[in-house]
Amino acid sequence: MQPSPELIERFCRDLDPLVSPDARLGLAVSGGPDSLALLLLAAAARPGQFEVAAVDHGLRAESRSEAEAVGEICNRLGVPFALLTVNWKRKPQSALQERARIARYRLLAAWAKQRDLEVVATAHHLDDQVETFLMRLQRGVGVKGLAAMRRLAPMPGSDLPLVRPLLGWQRSELAAVCSAAGLSPVQDPSNADAQFERVRVRHALAAIPELDVKAVGQSLSYLKQADAALHWAAAQEWDRAVTAADREIVYRPDGAPQEIRRRIVSRAIARLATEGRGMELRGREVDGLLAALRGGRTVTLRGVLCSGGEQWRFIPAPNRTRPAGRLR
Repeated sequence: MQPSPELIERFCRDLDPLVSPDARLGLAVSGGPDSLALLLLAAAARPGQFEVAAVDHGLRAESRSEAEAVGEICNRLGVPFALLTVNWKRKPQSALQERARIARYRLLAAWAKQRDLEVVATAHHLDDQVETFLMRLQRGVGVKGLAAMRRLAPMPGSDLPLVRPLLGWQRSELAAVCSAAGLSPVQDPSNADAQFERVRVRHALAAIPELDVKAVGQSLSYLKQADAALHWAAAQEWDRAVTAADREIVYRPDGAPQEIRRRIVSRAIARLATEGRGMELRGREVDGLLAALRGGRTVTLRGVLCSGGEQWRFIPAPNRTRPAGRLR
Protein backbone atom coordinates (compact mmCIF):
# COMPACT_ATOMS: atom_id res chain seq x y z
CA MET A 1 0.00 0.00 0.00
CA GLN A 2 3.03 2.29 0.39
CA PRO A 3 3.81 4.72 -2.48
CA SER A 4 7.13 4.57 -4.29
CA PRO A 5 10.24 6.09 -2.65
CA GLU A 6 10.31 8.80 -5.32
CA LEU A 7 6.75 9.90 -4.50
CA ILE A 8 7.43 9.82 -0.76
CA GLU A 9 10.53 11.98 -1.23
CA ARG A 10 8.56 14.42 -3.37
CA PHE A 11 5.82 14.61 -0.74
CA CYS A 12 8.39 15.28 2.00
CA ARG A 13 9.84 18.14 -0.05
CA ASP A 14 6.36 19.67 -0.22
CA LEU A 15 5.30 19.02 3.39
CA ASP A 16 8.48 19.63 5.39
CA PRO A 17 8.73 23.41 4.69
CA LEU A 18 5.12 23.76 5.88
CA VAL A 19 5.04 21.52 8.95
CA SER A 20 7.84 20.82 11.41
CA PRO A 21 8.87 17.13 11.34
CA ASP A 22 7.96 16.74 15.01
CA ALA A 23 4.58 18.50 14.78
CA ARG A 24 1.33 16.66 15.44
CA LEU A 25 -0.61 16.78 12.18
CA GLY A 26 -4.28 16.27 11.38
CA LEU A 27 -5.48 15.11 7.95
CA ALA A 28 -8.93 15.81 6.51
CA VAL A 29 -9.79 12.72 4.45
CA SER A 30 -13.08 12.35 2.58
CA GLY A 31 -12.46 9.03 0.88
CA GLY A 32 -11.99 10.55 -2.56
CA PRO A 33 -8.82 9.87 -4.59
CA ASP A 34 -7.11 13.11 -3.61
CA SER A 35 -7.47 12.75 0.15
CA LEU A 36 -6.77 9.00 0.13
CA ALA A 37 -3.51 9.73 -1.70
CA LEU A 38 -2.72 12.32 0.99
CA LEU A 39 -3.35 9.65 3.64
CA LEU A 40 -1.08 7.11 1.94
CA LEU A 41 1.72 9.62 1.44
CA ALA A 42 1.52 10.87 5.03
CA ALA A 43 1.49 7.30 6.38
CA ALA A 44 4.77 6.68 4.56
CA ALA A 45 6.38 10.05 5.32
CA ARG A 46 5.16 10.76 8.88
CA PRO A 47 4.25 7.41 10.49
CA GLY A 48 2.85 7.78 14.00
CA GLN A 49 2.79 11.58 13.78
CA PHE A 50 -0.70 12.30 12.49
CA GLU A 51 -4.39 11.57 12.95
CA VAL A 52 -7.26 11.52 10.46
CA ALA A 53 -10.81 12.86 10.50
CA ALA A 54 -13.58 12.27 7.98
CA VAL A 55 -16.65 14.50 7.95
CA ASP A 56 -20.12 13.12 7.34
CA HIS A 57 -22.10 16.10 6.06
CA GLY A 58 -25.34 14.14 6.24
CA LEU A 59 -26.44 15.36 2.81
CA ARG A 60 -26.37 11.99 1.02
CA ALA A 61 -27.51 8.56 2.19
CA GLU A 62 -24.10 7.08 1.38
CA SER A 63 -22.01 9.65 3.22
CA ARG A 64 -21.92 7.76 6.53
CA SER A 65 -20.65 4.51 5.04
CA GLU A 66 -18.10 6.42 2.95
CA ALA A 67 -16.69 8.08 6.07
CA GLU A 68 -16.65 4.73 7.88
CA ALA A 69 -14.69 3.25 4.96
CA VAL A 70 -11.97 5.86 5.58
CA GLY A 71 -11.88 4.64 9.17
CA GLU A 72 -11.33 1.06 8.00
CA ILE A 73 -8.35 2.12 5.89
CA CYS A 74 -6.92 4.07 8.84
CA ASN A 75 -7.34 0.98 11.02
CA ARG A 76 -5.32 -1.06 8.52
CA LEU A 77 -2.62 1.62 8.55
CA GLY A 78 -2.65 1.98 12.34
CA VAL A 79 -3.69 5.63 12.16
CA PRO A 80 -6.01 7.19 14.80
CA PHE A 81 -9.34 8.10 13.21
CA ALA A 82 -12.36 10.24 14.09
CA LEU A 83 -15.69 10.43 12.30
CA LEU A 84 -17.17 13.92 12.58
CA THR A 85 -20.85 14.51 11.89
CA VAL A 86 -22.56 17.72 10.81
CA ASN A 87 -25.79 18.11 12.78
CA TRP A 88 -27.95 20.43 10.69
CA LYS A 89 -30.82 22.19 12.39
CA ARG A 90 -32.21 22.46 8.89
CA LYS A 91 -30.45 21.07 5.83
CA PRO A 92 -29.40 23.87 3.46
CA GLN A 93 -31.48 24.42 0.35
CA SER A 94 -29.10 26.92 -1.25
CA ALA A 95 -25.35 27.66 -1.28
CA LEU A 96 -24.96 23.99 -0.46
CA GLN A 97 -21.25 23.57 -1.04
CA GLU A 98 -20.30 26.79 0.75
CA ARG A 99 -22.39 25.99 3.82
CA ALA A 100 -21.02 22.43 3.89
CA ARG A 101 -17.49 23.86 3.67
CA ILE A 102 -18.10 26.19 6.64
CA ALA A 103 -19.53 23.32 8.72
CA ARG A 104 -16.63 21.03 7.75
CA TYR A 105 -13.92 23.47 8.81
CA ARG A 106 -15.74 24.23 12.06
CA LEU A 107 -15.76 20.53 12.97
CA LEU A 108 -12.16 19.99 11.88
CA ALA A 109 -10.93 22.93 13.95
CA ALA A 110 -12.73 21.69 17.07
CA TRP A 111 -11.41 18.15 16.53
CA ALA A 112 -7.83 19.32 16.01
CA LYS A 113 -7.83 21.42 19.16
CA GLN A 114 -9.38 18.60 21.19
CA ARG A 115 -6.67 16.21 19.97
CA ASP A 116 -3.84 18.75 20.46
CA LEU A 117 -3.02 18.74 16.76
CA GLU A 118 -0.93 21.70 15.68
CA VAL A 119 -1.98 21.92 12.04
CA VAL A 120 -4.53 20.41 9.65
CA ALA A 121 -3.73 19.33 6.09
CA THR A 122 -6.16 19.06 3.19
CA ALA A 123 -5.71 17.43 -0.21
CA HIS A 124 -6.29 20.46 -2.44
CA HIS A 125 -4.20 19.99 -5.57
CA LEU A 126 -3.08 21.78 -8.72
CA ASP A 127 -6.30 21.17 -10.68
CA ASP A 128 -8.29 22.59 -7.76
CA GLN A 129 -5.98 25.59 -7.81
CA VAL A 130 -6.55 26.28 -11.50
CA GLU A 131 -10.31 25.87 -11.10
CA THR A 132 -10.30 28.32 -8.19
CA PHE A 133 -8.28 30.81 -10.24
CA LEU A 134 -10.81 30.72 -13.09
CA MET A 135 -13.78 31.00 -10.74
CA ARG A 136 -12.26 34.09 -9.14
CA LEU A 137 -11.18 35.51 -12.49
CA GLN A 138 -14.76 35.67 -13.72
CA ARG A 139 -15.73 37.51 -10.53
CA GLY A 140 -13.25 40.30 -11.26
CA VAL A 141 -11.13 39.87 -8.13
CA GLY A 142 -7.74 41.54 -7.61
CA VAL A 143 -4.21 40.19 -7.38
CA LYS A 144 -4.64 38.77 -3.88
CA GLY A 145 -7.72 36.80 -4.89
CA LEU A 146 -6.26 35.60 -8.18
CA ALA A 147 -3.24 34.19 -6.35
CA ALA A 148 -5.81 31.58 -5.25
CA MET A 149 -5.17 29.03 -2.50
CA ARG A 150 -2.01 29.19 -0.41
CA ARG A 151 0.07 26.32 0.86
CA LEU A 152 -0.12 27.73 4.38
CA ALA A 153 -3.03 29.83 5.65
CA PRO A 154 -5.31 30.14 8.67
CA MET A 155 -8.16 27.65 8.66
CA PRO A 156 -11.42 29.46 7.80
CA GLY A 157 -13.13 30.50 11.02
CA SER A 158 -10.15 29.51 13.17
CA ASP A 159 -6.61 30.55 14.03
CA LEU A 160 -5.39 27.00 13.44
CA PRO A 161 -2.90 26.67 10.54
CA LEU A 162 -4.19 24.93 7.41
CA VAL A 163 -1.65 23.43 4.99
CA ARG A 164 -2.08 22.20 1.44
CA PRO A 165 1.03 20.16 0.59
CA LEU A 166 -0.40 18.79 -2.67
CA LEU A 167 -0.90 22.06 -4.56
CA GLY A 168 1.89 21.04 -6.94
CA TRP A 169 0.31 17.63 -7.69
CA GLN A 170 -2.20 16.96 -10.45
CA ARG A 171 -5.45 15.09 -9.92
CA SER A 172 -4.30 12.28 -12.21
CA GLU A 173 -1.10 11.76 -10.19
CA LEU A 174 -3.05 11.38 -6.95
CA ALA A 175 -5.50 8.96 -8.55
CA ALA A 176 -2.49 6.88 -9.67
CA VAL A 177 -1.22 6.72 -6.06
CA CYS A 178 -4.57 5.19 -5.00
CA SER A 179 -4.65 2.81 -7.95
CA ALA A 180 -1.15 1.53 -7.22
CA ALA A 181 -2.22 0.85 -3.61
CA GLY A 182 -5.28 -1.10 -4.75
CA LEU A 183 -7.74 1.36 -3.21
CA SER A 184 -11.11 2.21 -4.72
CA PRO A 185 -11.85 5.84 -3.82
CA VAL A 186 -15.32 7.26 -3.27
CA GLN A 187 -16.86 9.02 -6.26
CA ASP A 188 -19.00 11.85 -4.91
CA PRO A 189 -21.86 12.47 -7.39
CA SER A 190 -21.76 16.19 -6.59
CA ASN A 191 -18.42 16.30 -8.43
CA ALA A 192 -20.35 15.68 -11.66
CA ASP A 193 -23.33 17.93 -10.88
CA ALA A 194 -23.28 20.93 -13.23
CA GLN A 195 -25.43 23.00 -10.86
CA PHE A 196 -22.19 23.74 -9.01
CA GLU A 197 -19.87 26.40 -10.42
CA ARG A 198 -16.69 24.40 -9.79
CA VAL A 199 -18.04 21.45 -11.76
CA ARG A 200 -18.93 23.70 -14.70
CA VAL A 201 -15.44 25.19 -14.66
CA ARG A 202 -13.94 21.68 -14.47
CA HIS A 203 -15.93 20.61 -17.53
CA ALA A 204 -14.85 23.75 -19.39
CA LEU A 205 -11.20 23.00 -18.64
CA ALA A 206 -11.61 19.42 -19.83
CA ALA A 207 -12.88 20.79 -23.15
CA ILE A 208 -9.55 22.57 -23.72
CA PRO A 209 -7.01 19.75 -24.16
CA GLU A 210 -4.30 22.23 -25.15
CA LEU A 211 -4.39 23.85 -21.71
CA ASP A 212 -1.24 23.10 -19.73
CA VAL A 213 -2.31 22.96 -16.09
CA LYS A 214 1.29 23.00 -14.90
CA ALA A 215 1.97 26.18 -16.88
CA VAL A 216 -1.09 27.84 -15.34
CA GLY A 217 0.20 26.71 -11.95
CA GLN A 218 3.53 28.40 -12.68
CA SER A 219 1.70 31.63 -13.55
CA LEU A 220 -0.15 31.35 -10.26
CA SER A 221 3.15 31.08 -8.41
CA TYR A 222 4.22 34.35 -10.04
CA LEU A 223 0.94 35.93 -8.94
CA LYS A 224 1.67 34.80 -5.39
CA GLN A 225 5.09 36.43 -5.60
CA ALA A 226 3.49 39.63 -6.91
CA ASP A 227 0.96 39.56 -4.07
CA ALA A 228 3.78 39.10 -1.54
CA ALA A 229 5.64 42.07 -3.06
CA LEU A 230 2.51 44.24 -2.82
CA HIS A 231 2.02 43.14 0.77
CA TRP A 232 5.61 44.18 1.53
CA ALA A 233 5.13 47.55 -0.18
CA ALA A 234 1.87 48.16 1.71
CA ALA A 235 3.65 47.43 5.00
CA GLN A 236 6.29 50.04 4.09
CA GLU A 237 3.53 52.53 3.25
CA TRP A 238 1.79 51.82 6.56
CA ASP A 239 4.99 52.57 8.49
CA ARG A 240 5.56 55.74 6.43
CA ALA A 241 2.12 57.29 6.23
CA VAL A 242 -0.15 55.81 8.92
CA THR A 243 -0.59 56.97 12.50
CA ALA A 244 -2.40 54.27 14.46
CA ALA A 245 -3.83 54.44 17.97
CA ASP A 246 -6.20 52.06 19.75
CA ARG A 247 -9.36 53.72 18.41
CA GLU A 248 -8.13 55.91 15.57
CA ILE A 249 -6.14 55.38 12.40
CA VAL A 250 -5.06 58.28 10.18
CA TYR A 251 -3.61 57.76 6.71
CA ARG A 252 -1.94 60.33 4.45
CA PRO A 253 -2.36 58.78 0.96
CA ASP A 254 -0.20 61.29 -0.97
CA GLY A 255 0.78 59.65 -4.27
CA ALA A 256 0.47 55.98 -3.30
CA PRO A 257 -0.72 53.63 -6.09
CA GLN A 258 -4.34 52.50 -5.97
CA GLU A 259 -3.53 48.91 -4.99
CA ILE A 260 -1.44 50.08 -2.03
CA ARG A 261 -4.30 52.33 -0.91
CA ARG A 262 -6.67 49.38 -1.15
CA ARG A 263 -4.50 47.36 1.19
CA ILE A 264 -4.02 50.22 3.66
CA VAL A 265 -7.74 50.95 4.03
CA SER A 266 -8.55 47.22 4.21
CA ARG A 267 -6.06 46.84 7.05
CA ALA A 268 -7.48 49.87 8.84
CA ILE A 269 -11.03 48.51 8.61
CA ALA A 270 -9.91 45.08 9.78
CA ARG A 271 -8.26 46.59 12.88
CA LEU A 272 -11.24 48.69 13.92
CA ALA A 273 -14.24 46.70 12.62
CA THR A 274 -17.08 45.98 15.01
CA GLU A 275 -19.17 44.22 12.36
CA GLY A 276 -18.17 41.26 10.19
CA ARG A 277 -14.87 40.83 12.01
CA GLY A 278 -12.57 38.24 10.46
CA MET A 279 -14.29 38.55 7.08
CA GLU A 280 -12.31 40.18 4.29
CA LEU A 281 -13.83 43.17 2.55
CA ARG A 282 -15.40 42.46 -0.82
CA GLY A 283 -13.84 44.18 -3.81
CA ARG A 284 -16.86 46.41 -4.43
CA GLU A 285 -16.82 47.48 -0.77
CA VAL A 286 -13.21 48.63 -1.06
CA ASP A 287 -13.87 50.34 -4.41
CA GLY A 288 -16.80 52.26 -2.96
CA LEU A 289 -14.84 53.23 0.13
CA LEU A 290 -11.88 54.52 -1.89
CA ALA A 291 -14.18 56.59 -4.12
CA ALA A 292 -15.83 58.12 -1.06
CA LEU A 293 -12.53 58.93 0.63
CA ARG A 294 -11.08 60.49 -2.52
CA GLY A 295 -14.20 62.66 -2.72
CA GLY A 296 -13.79 63.84 0.85
CA ARG A 297 -16.97 62.12 2.03
CA THR A 298 -17.69 60.34 5.29
CA VAL A 299 -19.17 56.86 5.27
CA THR A 300 -19.54 53.89 7.63
CA LEU A 301 -18.28 50.41 6.76
CA ARG A 302 -18.12 47.36 9.05
CA GLY A 303 -18.84 49.62 12.02
CA VAL A 304 -15.96 51.98 11.17
CA LEU A 305 -16.54 55.69 10.48
CA CYS A 306 -14.29 56.63 7.54
CA SER A 307 -13.62 60.30 6.69
CA GLY A 308 -11.90 61.42 3.48
CA GLY A 309 -9.94 64.48 2.39
CA GLU A 310 -6.20 65.13 2.44
CA GLN A 311 -5.99 62.73 5.36
CA TRP A 312 -8.17 59.65 5.72
CA ARG A 313 -9.41 59.06 9.26
CA PHE A 314 -10.87 55.82 10.62
CA ILE A 315 -12.58 55.51 14.01
CA PRO A 316 -15.21 53.18 15.49
CA ALA A 317 -18.62 54.46 14.49
CA PRO A 318 -20.70 55.86 17.36
CA ASN A 319 -23.71 53.76 18.32
CA ARG A 320 -26.74 55.18 16.58
CA THR A 321 -29.76 53.89 14.75
CA ARG A 322 -29.08 55.40 11.34
CA PRO A 323 -25.48 56.39 10.45
CA ALA A 324 -25.11 59.48 8.28
CA GLY A 325 -23.60 57.50 5.44
CA ARG A 326 -23.25 53.83 4.65
CA LEU A 327 -21.67 52.03 1.72
CA ARG A 328 -23.93 49.67 -0.18
